[in-house]
Amino acid sequence: MTLAITRKISPRFNECELTHISREPINLNLARQQHANYVLALQALSCEVIELPAEKDLPDSVFVEDTAFILPEIAIITRPGADSRKPEIESVAQALAPHRKLLRVHAPATVDGGDVLILGKNIFIGNSTRSNSAAVNQIQELLKPYGYVVAHVELRDCLHLKSALTKVDDQTLLINPNWADVSHFKQFDWIEIDAAEPYAANCLPINGQILYPTDFPKTAQKLEAHGYKLKQVDLSELAKAEGAVTCCSLIV
Repeated sequence: MTLAITRKISPRFNECELTHISREPINLNLARQQHANYVLALQALSCEVIELPAEKDLPDSVFVEDTAFILPEIAIITRPGADSRKPEIESVAQALAPHRKLLRVHAPATVDGGDVLILGKNIFIGNSTRSNSAAVNQIQELLKPYGYVVAHVELRDCLHLKSALTKVDDQTLLINPNWADVSHFKQFDWIEIDAAEPYAANCLPINGQILYPTDFPKTAQKLEAHGYKLKQVDLSELAKAEGAVTCCSLIV
């Protein structure tokens, strides 16, 4: 059984951090319904879901991906780049502790889990407003005993590395080549997003299917044309907070 850790939406969700999009009012009730449907989709993909309670004073805390990243051997507890998000990590660390040995990133390093892409023994970290070079150096030292190689990837015009590209399977990436230095990924096969859907590169492979937003039908057709089976969810209200399908869960 695959384990997924999620967290309910904060009542202060409308106060979320924003970097690359303009603020729009978020319908909190609709956002909560969409998140509940996301949890149901994870369960339909054979995930056992641990749903943490809402953190009333932490607006972005539904986006649990940014607090950690998980490897077969260990989990790394991150240090999010936005100060408002640093208090999110302890409850996630407690939820992960029964399942993995925990290692931690420390100041002056900052890193959001949304900037961390794991492809086998290669770990790519986006050089974003949330993640810095000190984090790359720390994580390389932490993971050296486990045989991982860490690289820094330059980004353009997007919040996180996983805004620009995500793993579809072990050899294939869904990618917006305009938002990242793609020279790091020449050894992989690419499915490029439809040019009319710049935010479409975020997908979440789980147990042989792809969890994917309903907002990007042209890119969804591309994925299906390559033979991938999609489980689609509407996260339009969470997208107003720069959220996407990978952001809302930690997959163990």
